[in-house]
Amino acid sequence: MLAWLHGSATGLLVLCGLVGLVAGLGAVGFRYLIYGFTLLFSGHRDYSATPHAANPLVPGLGMWFVLLAPVVGGLIYGPLIALFAREARGHGVPEVMLAVQRKGGRIRPQVAIVKSLASALCIGAGGSVGREGPIVQIGSAIGSALGQVARLPESRMRLLVACGAAGGISATFNTPIAGVFFAMELILRDFDARSLGNVVVASVGANVVSRAFFGNAAFLKLPVFQLVSPWEFVLYAILGGVAALAGLAFIRILYGTEDLCDRLWRGRPEWARPAVGGVILGLLLLALPQMYGVGYPVLQGAINGRYVAWFMVVLLVGKMAATSLTIGIGGSGGVFAPSLFMGAMLGTAFGQLVHTVLPRLTASPGAYGLVGMGAVFAAASRAPMTAILIIFELTGEYRVILPLMFAVALATGISHLLSRDTIYTLKLRRRGIEIDQERRPSIVDLLTVADAMHAVPPALHADDDLQTVIRRFTQEHRGALPVLDAQGQFLGTVSQAGVERAIGEGDAGLTAGQLADERVTLRAGQRLEEAIVALTEHEASGLPVRNEAGALVGWVRHRDVLQAYAVRLRQTT
Repeated sequence: MLAWLHGSATGLLVLCGLVGLVAGLGAVGFRYLIYGFTLLFSGHRDYSATPHAANPLVPGLGMWFVLLAPVVGGLIYGPLIALFAREARGHGVPEVMLAVQRKGGRIRPQVAIVKSLASALCIGAGGSVGREGPIVQIGSAIGSALGQVARLPESRMRLLVACGAAGGISATFNTPIAGVFFAMELILRDFDARSLGNVVVASVGANVVSRAFFGNAAFLKLPVFQLVSPWEFVLYAILGGVAALAGLAFIRILYGTEDLCDRLWRGRPEWARPAVGGVILGLLLLALPQMYGVGYPVLQGAINGRYVAWFMVVLLVGKMAATSLTIGIGGSGGVFAPSLFMGAMLGTAFGQLVHTVLPRLTASPGAYGLVGMGAVFAAASRAPMTAILIIFELTGEYRVILPLMFAVALATGISHLLSRDTIYTLKLRRRGIEIDQERRPSIVDLLTVADAMHAVPPALHADDDLQTVIRRFTQEHRGALPVLDAQGQFLGTVSQAGVERAIGEGDAGLTAGQLADERVTLRAGQRLEEAIVALTEHEASGLPVRNEAGALVGWVRHRDVLQAYAVRLRQTT
């Protein structure tokens, strides 16, 4: 079974599908955790939709309960993160990127549990962060844990991590295509065709699970998009430029706030930091309760024209401050949703302004809000395909594509010109990790099975009796031999251990064809690392190598692996 998972494309596809299903269940469970903690701390399913309302569980406090909610939440999730998984702090995606690029896809299994609880507590208690970053880290941790249990090689482990990330985005937003591109653009940072198919399977699996619980409708009900005049492309270009500045400003404010909090808290216990900082967050929520939690109802209201332009600018600045403060004090949550929130506020306010000046040449303000959502996220993350596809899938409206692509491309380009870092890579570079530097592959990474295999040893015939098989092993001192049928087709491998087992069980009448085992084979194009794993797992002294058509083309032993390594080592020194 393990050999099938290690060396088979079908086995890998099954594993990726399983990761997607489990990531989908993780996303569903995480959303229910957020709902539960939000009800517990605020008395409402989403407090941002009912600003300044009292918590019915503690009616005597009135709206002032928001001063206490972040403090109490911080007292719980602060020690939880400090004691069990420090990497659960913050927005999560950089940790997944680091695991894929530098740690061979290894993420500690407890991260999934700690991140779920800590982020749900943080958001439920008023933390102004998103649920998408946490579910990416949760799904990735699930994929990594499954890979570690199956003892997969690093190449497959990294792919399972990306599948978990794709499943998390797909299930959270109900956007299976955007989930795939998020994993490829940001996590794998590569569009390899073989990886793409596996990630698609995971994303679809997670989406099926999510739709079974939450239905087929997108979680946001967005207005119908229309392009009134070709002159609007000039306005969308301006919006793309402004969105780029907003995205970069968010990055600077986020990490500037984190630096300030680090300086103020230096030398004090980390577990208490979220609770003490929760006092300041509570004051901000008291002044601007729309910042409580993720804030999707507020985003929805802005797109639908519920707020005036000046108030949306206030909400934009407030979200930058609230999200930065939540992360700075040690909270746990994502920055994906906040960037969409900021884009919606910026775009809709811009749309109101231009629609007032040019009513006959411009669409409704909400149309600009949709484009602003994609543009600000693209500027902050430099994942333009994800930004375009997530807005397209949320709206289901093809007419949004051209203005959206135009604004997103401009925002991404300006972001590249003005900053070397994204909102995700800057966190790593501040720790001395240059994630964009190409990882120097090891010698084993550069070698394939074809580099190590040698000629196939003389094969046994399928009808050779047990005595003939024993004589061959005795004469040739081999640990395994291939078996061919009368037509020369490969049937499998007979090992010395298998022969000894047959003798011990009294099966003297068996033939070589009946003893043959076809389960463990290698492909010439496989990485040599995978051959090492297979040889070790099965304690085999030799394994057959087959081409894509299934024909036997070579043989690999432990000695061959070492010789191939030694040859390449001499060539590189």
